[in-house]
Amino acid sequence: MTPTARILLLGSGELGREFTISAKRLGCEVIACDSYDKAPAMQLADGSEVFSMLDGEALRAAILKHRPDFIVPEIEAIRTEVLAEMEAEGFTVVPSARAAVMTMNRDRIREVAASELGLRTSRYRYAESLEEARAALAHTGLPAVVKPVMSSSGKGQSMVRDEAGMEAAWAHAVANMRGDRRRIIVEEFIAFDYEITLLTIRHRGGVSFCPPIGHRQERGDYQESWQPTPMSLAAIAAAEDMARKVVDNLGGYGIFGVEFFVKGDEVIFSELSPRPHDTGMVTLASQTLSEFDLHARAILGLPIPEVQLIGPSASAVVLADRHADNFRIEGLADALSTSCGAEGGAGQNVDVRVFGKPVTRPYRRMAVALARAGTADDARRIAMEAAARIHIIYED
Repeated sequence: MTPTARILLLGSGELGREFTISAKRLGCEVIACDSYDKAPAMQLADGSEVFSMLDGEALRAAILKHRPDFIVPEIEAIRTEVLAEMEAEGFTVVPSARAAVMTMNRDRIREVAASELGLRTSRYRYAESLEEARAALAHTGLPAVVKPVMSSSGKGQSMVRDEAGMEAAWAHAVANMRGDRRRIIVEEFIAFDYEITLLTIRHRGGVSFCPPIGHRQERGDYQESWQPTPMSLAAIAAAEDMARKVVDNLGGYGIFGVEFFVKGDEVIFSELSPRPHDTGMVTLASQTLSEFDLHARAILGLPIPEVQLIGPSASAVVLADRHADNFRIEGLADALSTSCGAEGGAGQNVDVRVFGKPVTRPYRRMAVALARAGTADDARRIAMEAAARIHIIYED
């Protein structure tokens, strides 16, 4: 059988794994790439390549070797200039090379949102030294949030509550940045009511949206998410309008995870990922088509139906707490037997995804529990309880 398309997947973590499943269901051939062997998506893909995405020569060689129909980045830390060169030579980058360039660096996507499109964002300044970072506080005020311009999943993010805290925040951002750009963004802390991810699908038929996803973070990294999350109609309309403007500016087809802070009816643009979003893992339980299914359909030019919510749902992560390469995961039976109360018997509408990562490290996501219930609050409670029943057993 000739595949419907050959996909070169750049980054093979848990999001890439679920995307691989969705793409293969549609007949695609997937070549999964990452910096280490046996990454989650590699375990399910048709082939794999191991190299650093920041190695431009290796990246170009992999593209020319496999000559994919679609180059699909799943991570930010990539030599995006190579993607731009490959696009100019006729390859298709998802959603576009420009989107990959803009969103790999927070400073560039922020300039698109704030300067080009005039969207409401927090006050911000960039800094390439500790002295510049301290000076930025005069513009943003205190408290402030400090992040590397190149990172993902909240890595390197911290809060500065007084000027004395900037040195530690600078060091944390630099130590946890991805790539080789020693630059941070210092931004105003927004006293928001809540934050959301608005999954936005740009496809040949236009732009579509999933119901807003609420989420909770620790250390700048997502711990749980739920869908839907209560929002006023005015706030939803504002978020959709802003998301549409950004994705139309970036171009191409695929799913975008657009993050916003919400305070009352006011919506403030935060960040954007031009790919499935970690908080969107909840869509594996909540929607008729998950974010991964929607991404695959949009890439392939297939019809995107109206997104239908099956029911209020939630996800909760399972984290490792140390470095190890010899471990096992236990408690799946207990997790899958978690009671849904009035919704039904034990285990009804509860599911688990184990990512299959070959090594652990502190705070690394190793699995996620999913639950569906009558309300989002009940789904959150059930998902958290199920996740707590899963244990990582380290073997010395």
